[in-house]
Amino acid sequence: DHNYSFCEKGKEKSHIDHDCQTDITMEDMDNLFEAKSKLQNPDSLLRELFVNKVTRDDRTVKQYTGAPSKPMLNGLFDILNSSSPNIKYWSGQGSTSTEEYQRNPDMKKSGPQRKLSRYEEFILTLVRLRLAMFTFFLADIFGVSESRVSQTVITWVNLMYQVFGPMIRYPSAQDVKKFMPKSFKLTFPNTRCIIDCTEFFIHKPRSPTAQSQTFSSYKQHNTFKALIGISPTGAIIFVSKLWGGNTSDRYITKESGFLDLIQPGDEIMADRGFLIRDLLLERHAKLIIPPFTQKCATGKGKRLSANDVIKIRNIARLRIHVERAIERIKKFHILSDTMPLNLKPIANQMLTVCAFLQSARSTGKEIKSIIVTNMETDVYHCYNYGDRIVLLIIYSVLFIYSVNVQY
Repeated sequence: DHNYSFCEKGKEKSHIDHDCQTDITMEDMDNLFEAKSKLQNPDSLLRELFVNKVTRDDRTVKQYTGAPSKPMLNGLFDILNSSSPNIKYWSGQGSTSTEEYQRNPDMKKSGPQRKLSRYEEFILTLVRLRLAMFTFFLADIFGVSESRVSQTVITWVNLMYQVFGPMIRYPSAQDVKKFMPKSFKLTFPNTRCIIDCTEFFIHKPRSPTAQSQTFSSYKQHNTFKALIGISPTGAIIFVSKLWGGNTSDRYITKESGFLDLIQPGDEIMADRGFLIRDLLLERHAKLIIPPFTQKCATGKGKRLSANDVIKIRNIARLRIHVERAIERIKKFHILSDTMPLNLKPIANQMLTVCAFLQSARSTGKEIKSIIVTNMETDVYHCYNYGDRIVLLIIYSVLFIYSVNVQY
């Protein structure tokens, strides 16, 4: 007459001591004790909840860190973690000397244990780059001091710059032609690179000399300026170091090392402001820019011919891709917001890291055409096709360069 007198088919009846008078198991008790210990440490609980929120799914990973997906985020961390098992954290000038625990992998670092794990430090750095959160806000979320946040960001930005910086490479002419889009083949088939300069707002320096060197008459603000180059497929292939906003495009192109990559027969597409035709002619290369207006043969004023109008439209339709690449880089708000001057020592590293992370978000025709082989590990199979391709390229480049990073 009662359901406790029999057992359903295929199920075993659980036996509980009558003296206990509860259905709670030992596993439930362990979970309760663990939750109690977390509640007693609110800093650790808030940090864990925030990291779980950031890495919950692909959408949150893109929003908070700028990485394309959660598997890619974990893959990038594995590369950084394996490339430098012992990190010496930045602590001011003169702190880059190699310590004994870095030479001997079996030796542990002396001193108190760090509050943050390496994965949490990695997430903190990416959130700082992506959202430009204030250091005091990140310090409250992760339960550390503001100085510790700055130390962590500086260390990890330099680590990512050393590991990922060499991966932004200038492709060969054969590779560019092999993956040349149809829109370029019909109009400018010999295009090797599309270049443009972009500026990043900074706070006004105190020094009058620094103010004049960084003031941009175009932006009417103090800025840093950099040269960005992309391939016809849209991949970022060149990132110069930062210059003052008062520097001309010609000077940056000449001094950034970009001209050393030019080969005879190359065609470089740029805006009208790049007066570098003579510099490219010295290297037997050609500059593609929109034509200027010319004096009319009959009548007064200057105008464009019908052929010039068509050429301008073709160039504008193709050159817009470098503008879009720059716009994607500036989705990292540490670059799009007004940059504090205390970030000046790592500004070049931040630009390169953000450019690499943005390049990893889009897998173009060049990447998808590579055939993936030797997928033997279970960890490798958990990534989707696009993530597998990017990680394969990253691991290949790391194997070639054999990066050994020490701080």
